[in-house]
Amino acid sequence: MPDGSLKLRGRVRAVLGDNIDTDIIYPGRYLNITDREKTAEHLFELVYPEIRAGLQPGDVIVAGRNFGCGSSREQAAAALKFAGAGAVIAASFARIFFRNAINLGLAAVVSPEAAVVGHASACQPAARPAMLAAGDELEIDLVAGEIHDLTQDRIFPSAPLDPRAAELLAAGGLIPYLKRKYIDQRRNPCLDTV
Repeated sequence: MPDGSLKLRGRVRAVLGDNIDTDIIYPGRYLNITDREKTAEHLFELVYPEIRAGLQPGDVIVAGRNFGCGSSREQAAAALKFAGAGAVIAASFARIFFRNAINLGLAAVVSPEAAVVGHASACQPAARPAMLAAGDELEIDLVAGEIHDLTQDRIFPSAPLDPRAAELLAAGGLIPYLKRKYIDQRRNPCLDTV
C-alpha cells in the first residue's frame, strides 16, 4: 500500500495451521518491551524462529482458523507488522487480533478458500494443505476481496474490507489516520467532523 492503493503484492513466507495464538506469535515474556519496532525481534521466537529470520518486507503469512487467538495483546500484530509482514491471510481471525491488525495498518485477509483448512495446530500440520503455498507470489485486492496467486495462476475469494477498515489501512493504521484527519481539520475547521 505504499502507493496509496488497497492492492498488496507479496510472497507467501509461511503456511501455518489452525489456532496460532498470540503466545506463539509474540511470547508473553516480552510484554515489557514498549518499543513496537523492537517487538519484531521476538516474532514466532518459541515455535517458528525461521519465519522471522526469513521474513522479507511485504511477505505474507498464511494460516488456518482462529489466527491470533489467546490474549488481546497488541504486540502480536505489531511484531508481524514491524518484522515486515505485508498481510496475514487466514481462514478466520480472533476478533481482537483482527482489530489490532487493522488499527496498526497490517492487512488481515479472511479467505477460507485460500488458507489452511483442517484440524491442525501450531504443532501439527493441517489436515488439508492450503491452496496457497510457501513461495507463491500474490496480489491481494483488499477492497474487491480477491487474492490472485500469480505463481499458480489462480484466484481465490476473500472477504472484502469494510470501508472504515479500508480507510484505516490506506492511511497506515489508526494513529496515522487520526493524525491526518485532525491536521486537516486544523487547517480547515469547516471540514465535516463525522
